[in-house]
Amino acid sequence: MTVLVDTTIWSLALRRRAHQLSPEEKRLVEEWTDLAASGRAGLTGPVRQEVLSGIRSEETFKALHEKLSFFRYLENLPGDYVRAARFFNLCRAHGIAGSHIDMLICAISYRYDVPIFTTDPDFTGYAKHLPIRLHELG
Repeated sequence: MTVLVDTTIWSLALRRRAHQLSPEEKRLVEEWTDLAASGRAGLTGPVRQEVLSGIRSEETFKALHEKLSFFRYLENLPGDYVRAARFFNLCRAHGIAGSHIDMLICAISYRYDVPIFTTDPDFTGYAKHLPIRLHELG
């Protein structure tokens, strides 16, 4: 099954050096490596944008963009924006202020029926009120 990998995990796996990682972060990168090697690591437009943002070197940007092109792409469709707005409103009604990008990631995850792999604690709060699943380490 495909897993929608969030920005926090891509950043650990592709932008941080192994010696900089804590034991927990190393475990997360190992899980990402297993997902990537098995072809189950999924990527969507908003996450791709976040991962590529802030890179100063054009050479590094191109190399990372190329690496990302090998992963399964979970396309966002017009209806995902409507669902994201509904998810935003539902979370807001429960006192949770989610970002628009996070809600779009949740909407795409919901439509594809795939779990989200993230270290962002906001998603734990969203999952209490939205019909989404979070990926658990295997």
